[in-house]
Amino acid sequence: MKFKTFAAFVAPSVFMMLLFIAFPLVSVFIQSFYVTQPVYETVAVETCTPGFTGQICTTETKSVPRLDDNGKIVEVTRFVGLESYRNVLEPARFWAAVKARSWAALQAIDFWKALRFTLMFTLVTLPLVIGMGLAIAIVINNASRAIRGPVIFVSLLPFIITPVIGALSINWLFRGDGILTAGLEWWLGRDIALFAQAWTIELLMVLYRVWHVAPFAAIVFYAGLQTVNQDSLESALIDGASRWERLRYIIIPHLMPLITFVAIIHLMDTYRVFEEIVGFSSQGHVISLQWLTYDFLKPDQAGNRSISRASASAMLTMIGIVIILVPLLRRTWRDHRGAGA
Repeated sequence: MKFKTFAAFVAPSVFMMLLFIAFPLVSVFIQSFYVTQPVYETVAVETCTPGFTGQICTTETKSVPRLDDNGKIVEVTRFVGLESYRNVLEPARFWAAVKARSWAALQAIDFWKALRFTLMFTLVTLPLVIGMGLAIAIVINNASRAIRGPVIFVSLLPFIITPVIGALSINWLFRGDGILTAGLEWWLGRDIALFAQAWTIELLMVLYRVWHVAPFAAIVFYAGLQTVNQDSLESALIDGASRWERLRYIIIPHLMPLITFVAIIHLMDTYRVFEEIVGFSSQGHVISLQWLTYDFLKPDQAGNRSISRASASAMLTMIGIVIILVPLLRRTWRDHRGAGA
């Protein structure tokens, strides 16, 4: 293929990646080193109230934002280096909690509280999604042709639902007088408050994520099952291999590239967990790194946003994603080099 032809095909994709991925990422990285704040000035404000013989006036000083000629608030941007990262990580409080061996003190720091949940959520749901997806794919593959289509359709329904809507639905089913909570209370004969404790909320989030994402893994694995060498399966069956042995030594090794692919997609998506936090309204008990970034961007009572700290939090989240993806990417690279050799 000529270079001009190759460039004509690749240039649009490269341009879109630079415009929507590279440039915003560089912008966020730069913003994490700068703080933009409004300029305040002290003014004397006189307040008068009616009195018996005349007005009673009092004068007090207030700090108000300075306005320019157009009535807009004057802002100043200054370079702060790693200050925003220190404000997010709070290393002094972190080391104090570590030295005191106080888990409660560590979890009182927003970033480390969010990191703990994000890592737990990511690493716990990963094997569950892969295992459940593989089980669903095998069930679909072994179903008769007459019902295979409806089974695939029903299996994909959880994945079709918008994440926030799905999380809200589970929330409504289990919160307060939800139908499932009412059923559990009737069955157990006691009151249940699943949203009053952090661990029960996290359990519901894990179950919801597995229910929502497992169909995606299932349809990928089902496609891979169509390419399994049937001669190898028949030979193993003749040699007396059990169903589990055929699955372990033939099917899973054949699906390993797809398992790696699903794991990479799942890790990148789950480490940025946000919909569950919103859908389950868990901010009082459980937060994630992505929600922490969003919280920094929410305006405070004065209308100011912590853009610098939000940028620092976003960059730390990106670094975390890269770290957890390194083992899978190294495996993919080794497989690629082995196939090339």
